[in-house]
Amino acid sequence: MFYTDAGVVRAVDGVSFSIGRGEAVGLVGESGCGKSVTALSIMRLISDPPGEITGGSILLEGRDILALPERAMRKVRGNDISIVFQEPLTSLNPVFTCGEQVREAIGLHQRLGRRESKVRAIEMLRLVRIPDPEKRYGDYPHQMSGGMRQRVMIAMALSCQPKLLIADEPSTALDVSVQAQIIELLLELRERMNMAVLLITHDLAVVAQMASRVIVMYAGVIVEEAPIAAIFDGPMHPYTAGLLGSLPKINHHVERLTMIPGTVPDPLRLPAGCRFSDRCPERFDRCGEEPPMFPLEGNRRVRCWLREGERV
Repeated sequence: MFYTDAGVVRAVDGVSFSIGRGEAVGLVGESGCGKSVTALSIMRLISDPPGEITGGSILLEGRDILALPERAMRKVRGNDISIVFQEPLTSLNPVFTCGEQVREAIGLHQRLGRRESKVRAIEMLRLVRIPDPEKRYGDYPHQMSGGMRQRVMIAMALSCQPKLLIADEPSTALDVSVQAQIIELLLELRERMNMAVLLITHDLAVVAQMASRVIVMYAGVIVEEAPIAAIFDGPMHPYTAGLLGSLPKINHHVERLTMIPGTVPDPLRLPAGCRFSDRCPERFDRCGEEPPMFPLEGNRRVRCWLREGERV
């Protein structure tokens, strides 16, 4: 939660999910729903103050990393869990070369000497398909394209072979062709390293390319979780159905894109009961009460009173 002058904001409220080794899971939702705060909470990078993780646990292979002292947590970041942010130009230091920044990350976490870490950095640049990596090692961030900078960020994140990679909107700022290359690269590296991936995005189409399971967030809570094919075949939550309806379709007919009416609620003034109720086309009286997550067949969960009779 975040403590502000206007009041306490629960940006992420009771979010719970798991990711298996080698699995790719998509976390989707509109801007402001709590996706990035979830990622920063896993990394324990929430600024305190004004933010604070007030409860729960974050288990990495059975170890609660919330209970670790900060010095031990620094060893987890980069080694066991890494993150790739949306805009690499703001994440990379403009006064150091890209190669040196990758080398520094390797030297810091792997305790290698300068020469060994430089050799490893060049290997990582080659792994993420940066052409002529020996030469590009000496390039500064402004000398590279957006796609190349993002590859540098991926090289830094994977340099210590983490068990979990968090990719927070890794291709949003890129054009469509480069975006496809970055997604393909992440897929290949996940399989090669048997690495778990949490892909955070607002775009279900991107998730469909990469993830086997999708988690849908709205206003700080999870509203639906299901295998990716099941979500596209038949969404169970009206919000998920609205997200799918807003995707452009390629067919012989011109179809208007549907729009979810209204806006994401102010986190200080959430509606009573279901948080989607004031925008939901299927609202009924029971929606004034907050629904729990109902487990459904096929490894699905949904937070909607419409599915109460279908729980298992």
